[in-house]
Amino acid sequence: MISSSSSRNREDSWFKSLFVRKVDPRKDAHSNLLTKNEESNLYKIQFHNVKPECLDSYNKLCEDVLPSIHADKYYPCELVGTWNTWYGEQDQAVHLWRYRGGYPALTEVMNKLRQNKDFTAYRKERGKMLLSRRNQLLLEFSFWNEPVPREGPNIYELRSYQLRPGTMIEWGNYWARAIRYRQHNREAVGGFFSQIGNLYMVHHLWAYKDLQSREDTRNAIWNHDGWEEVVYYTVPLIQHMDSRIMIPTKASPLQ
Repeated sequence: MISSSSSRNREDSWFKSLFVRKVDPRKDAHSNLLTKNEESNLYKIQFHNVKPECLDSYNKLCEDVLPSIHADKYYPCELVGTWNTWYGEQDQAVHLWRYRGGYPALTEVMNKLRQNKDFTAYRKERGKMLLSRRNQLLLEFSFWNEPVPREGPNIYELRSYQLRPGTMIEWGNYWARAIRYRQHNREAVGGFFSQIGNLYMVHHLWAYKDLQSREDTRNAIWNHDGWEEVVYYTVPLIQHMDSRIMIPTKASPLQ
């Protein structure tokens, strides 16, 4: 009887959480509360939908150009990773860049690239191969690892969550505790939230040896006390979610 009552109260609480949002007054921006204040890394994620017949040529073009920008200290940016989507949106390339120094570094890179004739030619040739493209500017959560190069072979999963407006702090509070459950197999690569582009968007990047490893790792999480609670309370914060399984290209520091 007590168990039934407890279960019913929990269900009522979850149902109410769908409609009632507790507002915690803040005197600072979410970005300052959630990110690493001592560092000012800014990230840009690019999604390029490529003409199917052009994907191989597109990859070759990127392999010829992007690593040179990454390696040139003249540009204060780093190529974190570059992938093709395997499962999810087909014929899609995903690039993740890091700008150490935040918005000034981004502006510096953009201004310098406009003067780079090779990059201008690259953009012109790339444009012939694309159906559409979009990007977002991101900050990294303070409690996630900073993405660093890793050896392969690996597959990568980019899980993207569109949160309900006003729930980013709640998400961060739960995941600050939850991330420890996802470190055992070094699968956690990076966690980010949007600043420009689609707002209230969260991206979690994971690495696995293969699809079966992904399945085994995700199933094993449910054996940890506390994981069920994280899922229970974060699911109502989500408006939409998406998963991409991605394969790194030859140019990617994350292999």
